[in-house]
Amino acid sequence: MQKTNQILYAYWNELRGTRMAPRRFEIEPSGMAGILAETFILERASSHRAPFRLAGTRICESFGRELRGVDFLDLWGDADRAELEHDLATAADRGAVIVVIFEAKAAAGARVRFEALLLPLFHTRQQVTRFLGAITAIDPPHWLGQEKLNVGAVIERQTIWPDGRPHTLVERLDRQSPFLPAAQAARLVRAERRQFRVYDGGRLDGDSSKR
Repeated sequence: MQKTNQILYAYWNELRGTRMAPRRFEIEPSGMAGILAETFILERASSHRAPFRLAGTRICESFGRELRGVDFLDLWGDADRAELEHDLATAADRGAVIVVIFEAKAAAGARVRFEALLLPLFHTRQQVTRFLGAITAIDPPHWLGQEKLNVGAVIERQTIWPDGRPHTLVERLDRQSPFLPAAQAARLVRAERRQFRVYDGGRLDGDSSKR
């Protein structure tokens, strides 16, 4: 798990407390100042649309364009889009945290892998209509930010339950940390060229050191 995403998850989780998600107005730039350039906010305009409301400067520089107003779901091919629509619905309805590892390509064919984190937020009503997130490069090449990138394909998707199970079924307040080594016990589901790590309900016990 990339350091940026660990920091953002910890900030979101502290604000959340025992709730399914914090509220949009609770998010303060000062609370994530060190990673702000890699963060974004999506609006869940409908089940099929999630435009960027804000996109950090490093994300826009990495992809060579301004992303504010661009539909996050439009970045993907049909198969990935359908899977991510389902993931956003799971996050909005049941409090899941979504981690996506994906590949992006430059015009000359060079490839870069990124890790995206998606965290649900309540907005004006008791309904998730925003997502706080981050996109960070994995082993960024020296040329990143000098060429326009197009999103390629999802490599791996992870669904994490911060309370150990879907929020509507939570019966106790012990919360798992998805970044513990014990999380390696999660089920790995493979389909064609992709793999998905699924975190089942229940608490993960183990060493509290960071991955």
